[in-house]
Amino acid sequence: MASDLSIELTAPNGRKYTQPTGLFINNEFVKSKSGEKITSINPTDEKEIASVYAAGPQDVDDAVAAARKAFKTWRDIVPTERGALMLKLADLVDRDRETLATIETWDNGKPYLVSLNEDLAEVAGCLRYYAGYADKLHGSVIDTGPLKFAYTLREPIGVCAQIIPWNYPLAMAAWKLGPALACGNTVVLKSAEQTPLSILVLGTLIKEAGFPPGVVNFLNGVGKTAGEALAGHLGVDKIAFTGSTATGRQIMKTAAVNLKNITLETGGKSPLLVFDDADLEQAAKWAHIGIMSNQGQICTATSRVLVQEGIYDKFVEMFKDTIKTTSVVGDPFKEDTFQGPQVTKAQFERVMGYIESGKSEGATLAVGGKAYKDVGGKGFFVEPTVFTGVKDSMKIYREEVFGPFVVVASFKTEEEAVEKANDTTYGLGSAVFTQDIVKAHRVARNIEAGMVWINSSNDSDFHIPFGGVKQSGIGRELGEAGLTAYTNAKAVHVNMGTRL
Repeated sequence: MASDLSIELTAPNGRKYTQPTGLFINNEFVKSKSGEKITSINPTDEKEIASVYAAGPQDVDDAVAAARKAFKTWRDIVPTERGALMLKLADLVDRDRETLATIETWDNGKPYLVSLNEDLAEVAGCLRYYAGYADKLHGSVIDTGPLKFAYTLREPIGVCAQIIPWNYPLAMAAWKLGPALACGNTVVLKSAEQTPLSILVLGTLIKEAGFPPGVVNFLNGVGKTAGEALAGHLGVDKIAFTGSTATGRQIMKTAAVNLKNITLETGGKSPLLVFDDADLEQAAKWAHIGIMSNQGQICTATSRVLVQEGIYDKFVEMFKDTIKTTSVVGDPFKEDTFQGPQVTKAQFERVMGYIESGKSEGATLAVGGKAYKDVGGKGFFVEPTVFTGVKDSMKIYREEVFGPFVVVASFKTEEEAVEKANDTTYGLGSAVFTQDIVKAHRVARNIEAGMVWINSSNDSDFHIPFGGVKQSGIGRELGEAGLTAYTNAKAVHVNMGTRL
């Protein structure tokens, strides 16, 4: 790697590593055509970490051209060999997991032990899961009678553009790379402008694993420039996006230029329902995990907690106690930290703005509601925040905050609970707490969401489909369903005797 395309860094935990700063195109790091750069900021102390080159439309052209050229041969590689390369990549991720976790925490602000034990385990696991599918994708024979032999093929779509968010950079990359590569597609992936560093290091592992040039390309860049160029590129066959609903809407419009295949995973305001027969201690603990994990920066966060009237006060007290004893806010590299900083100053200010909105609308601030200043007086830290006495019409009840911020409202009956749960433009995740299994299944069926957790919250698994309904997205990622998004079904008709 050229010396002007990498820098030597030492992270706050003392780990030293080489940070690429270029665009990863055709298995090489290159400068952007414009020479423009974006800077990664450490959200813990607000200091600059590194600047990396930012892709423009010409760089997108180069990456797409590389992917298009590589597709001609990659799609015809023996599927077992594709899987073997993916398994090698997973092994390299495991080998370098401490470095990758360090970068993820430094760049993003999430606790190091979460990055190491949860995120990196998911990255390697997801790659291995889809590697196993590489040689198990097949069509079927369809019997229509003796005069026709008909069968289907599952073919790769082609060049896939993938745009990932900043809340789980490496994990979101694995979710998208795994099925795309297993199915024989090539990829141009754009990382979030806020968190570009770990993806570039993953690029070095792509090359080391032995992937042919052009099969995987990584671009840093601003969404309005590089992201828009990808979404509208005529050489791109599919686009997969994870991020806000507003941006997803714009990507759909731009991608319509050539009717790209599209997968969107967007926003959410997921409900968590607690019925009066629930195990309240477990409900309080899971409700805490469901909203406060990852600094509340989770698209499926169960940020609307709906509690049956008879147990409302008791649950609120248990929930507050759980937050006070578990949500240790602090330096993300310290072992006892549960909650680090918000990813950027803009996200910090967004959360603080919703806190002010909740106060002005008359909701009761039960916990938190302030910036947390006990980490050297710097950083984008917010106290875990709970509002009670929330009405359905309030902004904090209806809009996605994306922070350690939750509203707790009440309901009387099961019918009202379902009505409140569904009273949203979103439909990503949901959770139901009850010890009545019949009620649990009935409510799960009636909730308008792509996912329902019964007696848990946000314990997603890469073996299980992930996605939403309504304005929370289109299509599914993960599980076997994730493969469908990266293949086309071709029907072949063979005339076995019909003559004109």
